[in-house]
Amino acid sequence: MNILVTGSNGQLGSEIRELSLNYLYNFFFTDVNELDITNEDNIKKFVNEKDIDLIINCAAYTAVDKAEEEKEKANLINHKAVEYLSHVAKEKEIPLIHISTDYVFDGKNYKPYIEEDPVNPQGVYGLTKLKGEESFKASGASGIIIRTSWVYSYFGHNFVKTMLRLKDKNELGVVFDQVGTPTYAKDLAFVILEIIDKNLEKIKNKKAEIYHYSNEGVISWYDFAKAIFEIENINIKVNPIESKDYPTPAKRPHYSVLNKKKIKNEFNITIPYWRDSLKVCLQRINNG
Repeated sequence: MNILVTGSNGQLGSEIRELSLNYLYNFFFTDVNELDITNEDNIKKFVNEKDIDLIINCAAYTAVDKAEEEKEKANLINHKAVEYLSHVAKEKEIPLIHISTDYVFDGKNYKPYIEEDPVNPQGVYGLTKLKGEESFKASGASGIIIRTSWVYSYFGHNFVKTMLRLKDKNELGVVFDQVGTPTYAKDLAFVILEIIDKNLEKIKNKKAEIYHYSNEGVISWYDFAKAIFEIENINIKVNPIESKDYPTPAKRPHYSVLNKKKIKNEFNITIPYWRDSLKVCLQRINNG
């Protein structure tokens, strides 16, 4: 089977690339230099030439604050590119696995979000990601959408690496009134590859079905920072601050906990606890 992975230089794409060595498929790892997914003809040509059987779309415009200024760019990558990928997937009758986000919700819930909960994005990033989901659904292409949250990895830029970079400070303020669950990109990469390996027929028979995935547990960004420093034995005072004391151009959801029951039941997967995965990632970072 020939699998196209877009956005392969990002956190999730890089983890899939590393884990792909354990699977007997032909992977085509692309980023913007190898394949411009904002051009439908380019996608069609690539899929035809490489005889692609399945697409994993990890490409995204993820600069949440910058998206408020770069609306067109965010829309092109998070919405239009998904529309083009799903058009080609439908035409070629191949499944698409697309990654979306908790930012499609407004964060005003009081219990973990299920897939059917009403969406109400609060910023450009969330809105463009939602439009991407809707384009996939409208195309009639088969496959699945996986919404995830608070992604971090050994690769790329993320909260864990930012905290480690700030470890020489005496004290630090981190928001405590935004609650969610971190997602170790390697865990999500493994789940995607296992779903392909064991449930390919199932995803071929679905039409843009939505699933939620993050690690298990619930924490605030403040708790997350405390855990990073604790595991790493870094002596730094972390002060809890409110979101209003750390204003950002884009509004963040206050509550981003995702209910994972559906993905666990349908694909028979076990999800690691956030702290266990954090330890694994930190060890990887330390080992370089």
